[in-house]
Amino acid sequence: MPSRYDTSRDQLDALLAGEPRFRATQVWEGLYAQGVGPEAMTNLPAPLRARLADDLPAALSPVAESEGDGGDTVKWLWALADGREIETVLMHYRDRSTVCVSTQAGCAMACGFCATGQAGFERHLTAGEIVEQVVRARAAAAPRRLSNVVFMGMGEPLANYDATWRAVTVLHDELGLSARHLTLSTVGIVPGIRRLAGEALPVNLAVSLHAANDELRDELVPVNRRYPLATLHEACREYLAAKNRRLSFEWALIDGVNDRRRDAEELAAFARSLRAHVNLIPLNPTDGYGTRGTPPDRVATFARRLGDLGANATVRRNRGTDIAAACGQLRAVHVRRRAPRTPPTAPA
Repeated sequence: MPSRYDTSRDQLDALLAGEPRFRATQVWEGLYAQGVGPEAMTNLPAPLRARLADDLPAALSPVAESEGDGGDTVKWLWALADGREIETVLMHYRDRSTVCVSTQAGCAMACGFCATGQAGFERHLTAGEIVEQVVRARAAAAPRRLSNVVFMGMGEPLANYDATWRAVTVLHDELGLSARHLTLSTVGIVPGIRRLAGEALPVNLAVSLHAANDELRDELVPVNRRYPLATLHEACREYLAAKNRRLSFEWALIDGVNDRRRDAEELAAFARSLRAHVNLIPLNPTDGYGTRGTPPDRVATFARRLGDLGANATVRRNRGTDIAAACGQLRAVHVRRRAPRTPPTAPA
């Protein structure tokens, strides 16, 4: 039997064959409207609760939880049923609460400055494993309302397209989240962007750009060798025409790498041509990547330069750096802690 959020309504009806017909509705509403597991559904008889707790297992088991920014950032490390681990981050802002979810265990995109990319790819998540991250975060956010979901955690959402889009549909239809408050991030998987343009729900698209010339982007984002900037630009233009939704470009500012005057000029030209918004993010420190993020004064200079060049840009404040909140960092910390120490070599 699949986990609880991978169970369809038809499967649930079959599971409850022989029970009164309203039981399936009670369970469905408990899972999605109330966000609780069968064991907490007090409107069900105790024997049925016990049976459903076994038949509809949770997909996520907590491994670690960390809080930062005075409680405004919460990060979870979850174990999946097969022992693989993923991360979820809940962020509270003055006017909203946002959850950042993972779509894969690990990532195959191999971006060297990203802790997840350094760890390599393990497997795709199911739609239910993605949805359950949102349900858990919504419960933790209460009494604040969880209003935004960003698919910017571990993994490349458009490389796991079917499960990701199924999760989007469930979040929209069953959890009542507006498509305009759902954002899919990609490093530039062009077939996925084109497929997304044909979907009915007008979700937001964020492209992790990081460089606006092919030579540098080939180095920072290796998938650029397959889908170079001209191809990516055309796919983004098609998405813009189909959805009329503002694109955003994510740009991790790396000291001395992509924060120069030339980089600003290239980025401004690329963004202006698509009426895109630029999110500047000082690179989070990552053990496996020696170069550090751009210092704050030069981040501000880069942002001003983009503005002077006619590009719309904001600087996103790093959240949770004290709790390893960047993608893959918390898992990496726990992997290191669990690794057996190499015994000292005996002297000759």
